[in-house]
Amino acid sequence: MHRGVYVLGLSVFALGTTEFMISGLLPGMARELHVSVPQVGGLISAFAIGMLVGAPLLAVLTLRWPRKATLVGALVVFIGGQLLGAVAPDYAVLLLARVITAGATGAFWAVGGVMAVTLGGKEHRARALAIMVGGLTVANVLGVPLGTVIGDHGGWRGAFFAVAAAALVGLLGILRWVPSMEGTRAKPDLAAELRVFRQPRIWVALATTALTSASIFGTFSYLAPLLTDVAGFADGAVPLLLGAFGVGAVIGLQVAGRLADRYPWASLLVPFAALTVVLVTLALAGARPVLVIIAVVLFGLTGFGTNPALNARVFGLAGDAPTLANSVQVAAFNLGNTVGPLIGGAAIGAGLGFASVPALSAVVVVLAVLATAVSIRMDRVRQPVAETVTRAYASAPEKTLRP
Repeated sequence: MHRGVYVLGLSVFALGTTEFMISGLLPGMARELHVSVPQVGGLISAFAIGMLVGAPLLAVLTLRWPRKATLVGALVVFIGGQLLGAVAPDYAVLLLARVITAGATGAFWAVGGVMAVTLGGKEHRARALAIMVGGLTVANVLGVPLGTVIGDHGGWRGAFFAVAAAALVGLLGILRWVPSMEGTRAKPDLAAELRVFRQPRIWVALATTALTSASIFGTFSYLAPLLTDVAGFADGAVPLLLGAFGVGAVIGLQVAGRLADRYPWASLLVPFAALTVVLVTLALAGARPVLVIIAVVLFGLTGFGTNPALNARVFGLAGDAPTLANSVQVAAFNLGNTVGPLIGGAAIGAGLGFASVPALSAVVVVLAVLATAVSIRMDRVRQPVAETVTRAYASAPEKTLRP
């Protein structure tokens, strides 16, 4: 695999760390900024909304820019926003900094995915994307806990400075090892990028992504209280169990990334089936520690094991106009990240308890399976039509083919 793909993954590590590390810094930030903990928690939602809106918008605005220049520009803006957050005198400035970094992250994801696929080649499309997305998973496993440790010892501002430094390393790596490849790129065409969305198949694929993301993050958002209040684990065990989830996620991403290019549908349906079983197990396991630990590891493995095939599907449908499609795919992930926790919170608020969240997430996975079945059916209908047209042209007299 081209070393530039790994550099993109390193950059995503920095971007992903800043997205989620606030969850471990909430009390200190709330005290220093003189706001409530929920207000600080709202900075996480603000980042997700910024990604949801910013990724497609900035993909359009930067479509004609050289892709390497867009990556570099996005990281420069991200570092600036991160430094602004580190020195923010109040909540309003910090919120502005989060919006800036979210927009830069959305721009990076939109173009970075295209660059990863280009560097990996069509035969390794899913694997390249798995390596890049793996940076986000490692951010959850290592980056967020490290940010919390730095925040505990050096204050939350120190964690912001540390992420800016990590992004700077990624920036230097891109300047050194990611080629521009502008000579091999087709001329940017917004009309061609928009025509991709005339296909009903891509909307089904995007819906599948949003449903999958909602099922995973709906449960993950409430995994800690599920582990303590339902499964009976001590508070000190939660970081270890979340780390086990992250290890499973890393393994799932890399294994699925190697298989999704060869077995695209199986790489969706098999993890979906396993994820449904795992979520039902989490809902029913109760205070069975061994069973819960196994389920948590498999939750990470099966949940993130769907990502390579989901991403490869969208890139395959986008063809030679992938930038805007990839940006909307990023938005679809963030839509799921936003809606999933809302569904879980509504269930808990209705008095159904924490165990109801994985049960509802399992229902959402079933909807994703149905969407995948629709995609398979649409492909099968489209394929015979294409073959019929090809045979007609091949057998037609030459004069009938002339204008």
